[in-house]
Amino acid sequence: MKLKLHWQILIALVLAILYGLFLPEYVGYVKWMGDLFLNALRMIIVPLVLTSIITGVTNIGSEKNLGRLGLKTLTYYVVTSLFAILVGLFWVNLLQPGVGANLGLTQKVTGLEAARQSFGKTLIDIIPKNIFVAFTKGKMLSIIFFALMFGYFITRLGEKHRLILTDLFDAFFEAMMKLTMFIIKFTPLGIFGIVANVVSRQSGHLGALAGSLGVYMITVFLGLIFHATITLPTLVKFIGKLNPVKHAKAMATALLTAFSTSSSSATLPLTMEAIENNAGVSNKISSFVLPLGATVNMDGTALYECVAAMFIAQAYGIHLGFIQQIVVVFTALLASIGAAGIPMAGLVMITIILSAVGLPLEGVGLILAVDRILDMSRTTVNVWSDSCGAVIIAKSEGEKLKVE
Repeated sequence: MKLKLHWQILIALVLAILYGLFLPEYVGYVKWMGDLFLNALRMIIVPLVLTSIITGVTNIGSEKNLGRLGLKTLTYYVVTSLFAILVGLFWVNLLQPGVGANLGLTQKVTGLEAARQSFGKTLIDIIPKNIFVAFTKGKMLSIIFFALMFGYFITRLGEKHRLILTDLFDAFFEAMMKLTMFIIKFTPLGIFGIVANVVSRQSGHLGALAGSLGVYMITVFLGLIFHATITLPTLVKFIGKLNPVKHAKAMATALLTAFSTSSSSATLPLTMEAIENNAGVSNKISSFVLPLGATVNMDGTALYECVAAMFIAQAYGIHLGFIQQIVVVFTALLASIGAAGIPMAGLVMITIILSAVGLPLEGVGLILAVDRILDMSRTTVNVWSDSCGAVIIAKSEGEKLKVE
């Protein structure tokens, strides 16, 4: 009997960890599989996002429907991100991982100032000067803005031209999904190469990391687990009136891929495939909600940034009062929405929060050693939140789903 894809991925993960731990000197023989797989996923991101959003907007139809769906989507993203940050704030105040932390592990970080300066520019650059430059550089916020506008004005055309363009982008999107399904078949091999390489690079530092940064990692993990298993399933159950366990099973392949690749955008093709075929969400909803979510909805990242900022404050012996912690919460919320198109996005987000409450930027070096491991976990929560939003919004629009 042929194993389902998520079981193939799980087996590949286990084998990759063992390979990276016991055969690190031979990791070069398998690393190329991960590189090829990521390149293939990145190759289809821009055309998939462009065609899916344009198709989604043209199929939504009237301005009223588009406005209603947009309001529901943005409300969900803001509310869940805020919940995630508050969960992180609770755990970091409860466990206080930074108290007595070993500052000797601090790593030097370069380029933070240049990266921070790009944050304000990113908000302006949402409207691109040249859309083809945005395509080549993968500026997702600009691409999403253009696709939303282009899709909307297709609906304002006369019937003849509107039908031609609608059919054209529908066909383009279908072709992209066929290509996506072909690439998905190679997911276990790609994940084996990616994870084996990561494990081999981290294996020599496991003891030191566990000792000095263990409580910090546990704090982040507890926050992410709480948000993923309590907060989001509660919303799915009581707001969406759906079965969160069935939904989790439907999303297994996408979640395992998100964990392995550490990229919401690279996982987007698998997320869309799973949400439509396994959960039963219509293309009209998924093609609008998911590309937007992969760019601006970062629950796991927002939670992580909040915990990281508080950890740095505790490590330096700086007390943050109630007002300063509220500033951390809202800065993390705004940064998680606006940082999508920025190089070094995770570091930039932390520096914005540190600056907002007067903490030393050098503190970022404290957390770099374990960033990759935590990045894999927070990306999984990001994708899980996107998928929960898609099913909740689809249900609110009256759709009949497979995860009820």
